[in-house]
Amino acid sequence: MEHLWFYIAIALAVSDLIHGRLVWDVFSNFYIVFGGMLNTTTKDNKLAWLFHELLEALFHFILISIIFLNIEIGVIAALIHLSIDICHTLFIQDMSAIQHRTLHFIIESAIFIIIFGF
Repeated sequence: MEHLWFYIAIALAVSDLIHGRLVWDVFSNFYIVFGGMLNTTTKDNKLAWLFHELLEALFHFILISIIFLNIEIGVIAALIHLSIDICHTLFIQDMSAIQHRTLHFIIESAIFIIIFGF
């Protein structure tokens, strides 16, 4: 498929938007309670945050795997997205929504170009 890298990056960006809407709009009350349970269980904010990022990566893995009917693409996309989320949270503190989306899209696109070719 020509320009597969671009389709994956777009699908991952849409997946991130869907995840955000589901977590903060549709299931926000549940997610707040779930976050409190995680924080109480782990007794560590960083571990609770990491667990949230892992669940988000699982969401992206499932959605991208279904969209492309390819588990390998789902795994790669989820791992790349997880890595970027962890790095930008640790090293870049203040980003607007557009900066966040742009950072993800550029890095994910570059990695997918390296993997799948231009």
